[in-house]
Amino acid sequence: MTIVKWLGAGIGWAFGGPIGAMLGFILGSAIKESLDTGEKEMPYNNRRSSKNRTKWQKQQTQSGDFELSFLILSAVVIKADGKVDKRELEYVRTYFMRVYGKSRAEKAFKLFNGVLKSKVPTTAICAQIRQQMDHDSRLQLIHFLFGIAKSDGNVNELEIDEIRKIAGYLYVNQRDFLSIKAMFYNSSVSVYQILEVSSTASNEEVKRAYRKMVKKYHPDKLRHLGEEHVKVATEKFKKVQQAYETIQRQRGI
Repeated sequence: MTIVKWLGAGIGWAFGGPIGAMLGFILGSAIKESLDTGEKEMPYNNRRSSKNRTKWQKQQTQSGDFELSFLILSAVVIKADGKVDKRELEYVRTYFMRVYGKSRAEKAFKLFNGVLKSKVPTTAICAQIRQQMDHDSRLQLIHFLFGIAKSDGNVNELEIDEIRKIAGYLYVNQRDFLSIKAMFYNSSVSVYQILEVSSTASNEEVKRAYRKMVKKYHPDKLRHLGEEHVKVATEKFKKVQQAYETIQRQRGI
């Protein structure tokens, strides 16, 4: 069974560029005995020749593209503190089980183990993702990475620095980065950071910020990735709602 079938969705641009090269290396070495790579070509209707793949031609991001990007960048964050925590690994496994079911999750995790053992060219990988993936999907990637970092109960500075670097490579600005980061903290300041406003902002400014963030993080913006991703994206959306409700209670708005 091929990786395309394992992830349960189409893969477009992720088979080209640095991501495709990395997958080819993994499939050809570290985990080739555990994967069925008997077919010479991936059974994907829109596959491109090796020559064309290197051009990183613009295609709509599909679910498989997002998942491969997530797997690779997850490995970077997990290894940021010099160790591989079982709780962080379980977070990734649970995510796949939640989205695709146990069988697909276990098979995709075999690929993930191969990525963990490999050296990831982070800058090049992020450049490919940045050029091909829409901004809303890149924001969702950053949210997932913070989720991994928090899964062991503590987001340490090494992990934060690594996610900050990745966000920079993906052209996710500092305001968006801090907003998503604040979703994983519980403090009087974090609710304002989520809405990207100061704690001294007026009530009207808070209301405007809330409306803006609702549009930015609305789950429907990820509908092109499939319904399963729309459901997962509601977590980020709910954090915005909860932050606003907290401020409303505090201020009596």
